[in-house]
Amino acid sequence: MNKADDKPRLIDHKRTQHGEKKFVCEVCDKRFTWKCHLNRHKLSHTGENVYTCGQCEKWFSTQTGLCRHMNIHRGKHKCTECGKCCQSNSDLAVHMRSHSGEKPFECTVCNKQFTQLGNLVSHSRIHSGEKPYKCHMCDKAFNESRHLDNHVRVHTGEKPYKCSLCNKSFSRSDNLQTHKRLVHSNIRPYDCPYCGKLFKRNSHLKCHVRTHTGAKPYSCRHCSERFTSGYQLKVHLLESHNEGTWFTCHICQKKFSLSRDLKIHIRRHEGVKPYVCCECPKRFCSSSELKQHQKVHSDVRDFACGFCATPFKHKYSVLIHVKTCAYKIDLADLFT
Repeated sequence: MNKADDKPRLIDHKRTQHGEKKFVCEVCDKRFTWKCHLNRHKLSHTGENVYTCGQCEKWFSTQTGLCRHMNIHRGKHKCTECGKCCQSNSDLAVHMRSHSGEKPFECTVCNKQFTQLGNLVSHSRIHSGEKPYKCHMCDKAFNESRHLDNHVRVHTGEKPYKCSLCNKSFSRSDNLQTHKRLVHSNIRPYDCPYCGKLFKRNSHLKCHVRTHTGAKPYSCRHCSERFTSGYQLKVHLLESHNEGTWFTCHICQKKFSLSRDLKIHIRRHEGVKPYVCCECPKRFCSSSELKQHQKVHSDVRDFACGFCATPFKHKYSVLIHVKTCAYKIDLADLFT
């Protein structure tokens, strides 16, 4: 075989064995071994998605990506432990490590272990300080390409993730999932052990529990006062120590500690009610008022019995029920 025949093989060898990446993205400077991989990556910046899943409406920039995704619906690569379906056999192998606890990739600096090599590579940049993914619009740099992709949307205003229920758009997929869980789902997995009230967020439950325990973790650095929430501390600093910034209404000079409260207040002056009930013609100045009103139309039950999990709409109903329920299971002494 002559040298001319060896040249393409040498090029392939350098790329695959020595990590040579000559194709560079002009947007984020990410490098690729092959031009086809670069072309595919460019679609992540343009937001161009041309292949749609007929079962869940998820979009993909390549037919290969769609085919891999369809394996989830077909159950082709299914976990025998929990039933989760994966896109490929290799993804399933990685997933199985979550059950076995296997973490074959270890950091040589701090000995932290990982289930995937990519996670170790990203982690190692914490120690090295390397940030290879640079924004071409500003000087900000990132240690992972996904963080750069999210950041670039700050400049472009792009919001490719759209809610199928209300058409609200988001720049990140995790924000969309959070939106669906908090706004369109009635699942409230966090319940108060004192009164049975249910919450969608654990942080909201923790704040609520303090109303029962009297815990006041927020302390003023100027005096001995303590508070149950950061908001109460902020108001105290403004009113008692003149620390912070008041937001003042230009119509009536009323002051607010939060800008969002001022915006809602001004809407009341102007008669602006942008939040509309989907069940009736009523309109409201704030989203919280709308949510409170929507309970009239729905069967959402924010309160539940801590003993038998029976749900209730009102706090007083669950308090009455709990006493009866406690007697049934010989716990009446809790209320004597």
